[in-house]
Amino acid sequence: MSDPSHHLPPGPAADRSVEDFDDSYLDTPAWDIGRPQSFFVALANEGAIRGRVLDAGCGTGEHALLAASRGLEATGIDASPRAIEIARGKAIERGVTARFLVWDALALADLKEQFDTVIDSGLFHVFDDDRRGRYVASLAAVVAPGGRVLLACFSDRQPGVWGPRRVREAELRDAFADGWVVESIEATRFQTNLDPAGAQAWLARIGRVTG
Repeated sequence: MSDPSHHLPPGPAADRSVEDFDDSYLDTPAWDIGRPQSFFVALANEGAIRGRVLDAGCGTGEHALLAASRGLEATGIDASPRAIEIARGKAIERGVTARFLVWDALALADLKEQFDTVIDSGLFHVFDDDRRGRYVASLAAVVAPGGRVLLACFSDRQPGVWGPRRVREAELRDAFADGWVVESIEATRFQTNLDPAGAQAWLARIGRVTG
């Protein structure tokens, strides 16, 4: 396996994207609220986060740390070295065992591992149409049969034009139409540092088809 700290997509365009996100962590980005999103805490409380857990696009690691604090084996990956450094520091400070890797979410197959639960808090909506399909294929390579993706993304219900690309419920269903079962999609809100009211989001439970 190649060195995870260098496992980033090649090419100037990809490098600029990584740098843009990395620079966000020079300060506190809007999405980094210093705790897990409340809907993921609720999912953990009901036992929906289980087995080996991957936090895809983990940022500073709150959802991987949530899983690890419940005694689960948790890995967080992100393309931002700064975010991963912060996440590793949080794990040490909190006395929680979790693994954090600088990694490309479009190359999850190269981890050569399987996970029972993948958490995606705000990653799906950053991809354009082409990379969205590649991302879903990347997820398929690591989600064990019978496993599940728990995905929260920016919603088209959010008014205005600021923020990430808005995602329609139909887009979520279309993206996971082959080899997956969309168990549920519900309206929720991201908590952010910008607005106490948060931002409109979709929360999807998506199962990997067995057999």
